[in-house]
Amino acid sequence: MNKNSFDVIVIGGGAAGLSGALTLARARRSVLVLDSGEPRNAPAEGVHGYLTRDGLSPRDLVELGSAEVTRYGGQVVLARVTGVRPEAPDFGDGPGFLVSSDDGVVRAARRLLVTTGIVDELPDIPGLRERWGRDVLHCPYCHGWEVRDQPIGVVGTGPFAVHQAMLLRQWSDDVTLFLNTAPDPTSDEWEELAARDIGVVDGQVVGVEVDDDRISGVRLASGQLVPRRAVVVMPRLSARAEFLADLGLRTVEHPRGVGTYLETDATGRTSVDGVWAAGNVADPMVQVINAAAAGNNAGAQINMDLVVDDTRKAVALRRMPFSAAEESRNSERVLAGRQHGLPSPGPSVYAQYTSQFWDERYGSATRIWSGNPNPLLVEETKELDPGHALDAGCGEGADAHWLARRGWTVTAVDVSGVALARGAEHAEPAIADRIDWREVDMLTWVPDGSYDLVAAHFLHFPPEVRDPAFTRLAAATAPGGTLLIVGHHPSDLLTTVGRPSQPELFFTAEQIVDLLDPDDWDIEVADARPRPATDPDGNEVTIHDTVLRARKRR
Repeated sequence: MNKNSFDVIVIGGGAAGLSGALTLARARRSVLVLDSGEPRNAPAEGVHGYLTRDGLSPRDLVELGSAEVTRYGGQVVLARVTGVRPEAPDFGDGPGFLVSSDDGVVRAARRLLVTTGIVDELPDIPGLRERWGRDVLHCPYCHGWEVRDQPIGVVGTGPFAVHQAMLLRQWSDDVTLFLNTAPDPTSDEWEELAARDIGVVDGQVVGVEVDDDRISGVRLASGQLVPRRAVVVMPRLSARAEFLADLGLRTVEHPRGVGTYLETDATGRTSVDGVWAAGNVADPMVQVINAAAAGNNAGAQINMDLVVDDTRKAVALRRMPFSAAEESRNSERVLAGRQHGLPSPGPSVYAQYTSQFWDERYGSATRIWSGNPNPLLVEETKELDPGHALDAGCGEGADAHWLARRGWTVTAVDVSGVALARGAEHAEPAIADRIDWREVDMLTWVPDGSYDLVAAHFLHFPPEVRDPAFTRLAAATAPGGTLLIVGHHPSDLLTTVGRPSQPELFFTAEQIVDLLDPDDWDIEVADARPRPATDPDGNEVTIHDTVLRARKRR
């Protein structure tokens, strides 16, 4: 991964986000927290009900949490996320995202944890906003102790007004309910209010009075001033999630009528694959300690999801074309003593390049290759703008499918009609019309078009036909286009993976460079890329892939 790519990006650096990030960092995941620096609880003097941290200021809680995350290798960056779009340039198949922020950096992530919290939308009553988090409150479990035994006013804004007044009665025996815009209590509620000695004042509230930096009373439209020392109000709780619109993920109305939130399952997973949410953005009513617990749970769930994904990819890599184990099985099943589908010298040296040979091979199983795009194709083309691509030797079409998903129009060619039919069959409807499947003989075929990307993976021909074939592919690359050729490096012959004894079938990047006119091409990559493999005896070894990426000059 590059410096701007992460396993997980956490959007929101409060208790939920930092708790999730800490869990992920301790699980040895690369994790980044992006935070706008505008915590909901900033006006409050302290966090309460948080075991061992009761009374700690919100700022100190965030600073301590950030330090713990960074101690385990996580990163915390002050930046506001402005947009998220679904794309995984560094990770191949599976969910992935590009995250834009106001610091101008676009970052990539395999998974997202959204912990941006909510915005408290207070009633339009003068004075409430200025006193919010001090002596204008909403949660008695958060701040009830601090206003205990004081005259408390509950300003009604909806159906929860009576409930709030009854609850506040636990902290003070002097509670007054201002009906304001709340519905009239039911007959049972009137009786309950009277039984608990809670006063009820009708009429609209137009402001709160402040003396000596403390609330002194609640002002009614009639002009009456009711002395109070604290005011409790139920704001509308609106989830901060507008930046997720490009993912098709939007907030919905909370079933209790308190505002909006992001729907999740019990693990924190949203309806969009790869996106989790925790804390107040997913449950507007929870306290800080519950938000932290939800973040911890979501972090563990995300790590497990990544473990499953990593395992799937490891299995796919083990099964990918020309891995020792897969090729050993294929050779035994289809090719008898001929390893890797490559010939022994003799009159029938080109027999295995015919459609009959490869149709037989593909027809011997429901799938020969892994079904995943070649990792080197993913890595080497991730920065390219989509255009028209030629996938030479496309096989069952995994590379063509991946390119089409990224917006490319693809001409996919192969000698096997069985493989082409399989590739067309497995193309999702959304990309089917972007891929043109063609049966051609790569030994002689001359491309009839010009392509922004020409890619050939593991086309191993004898040099006398390989060099002309690669030269024709180079000629088909449009000015400004990219030529990408990948194959087995000759150094593999020195390993124990059971490669054939015909070194001329393998090639180096330098051999391909020699086929290109230096006046026409810029060589961007020419190397032998190492990767792990397992030899027939089960030993772990390192093999190398030849990688040639060149740009044709305009």
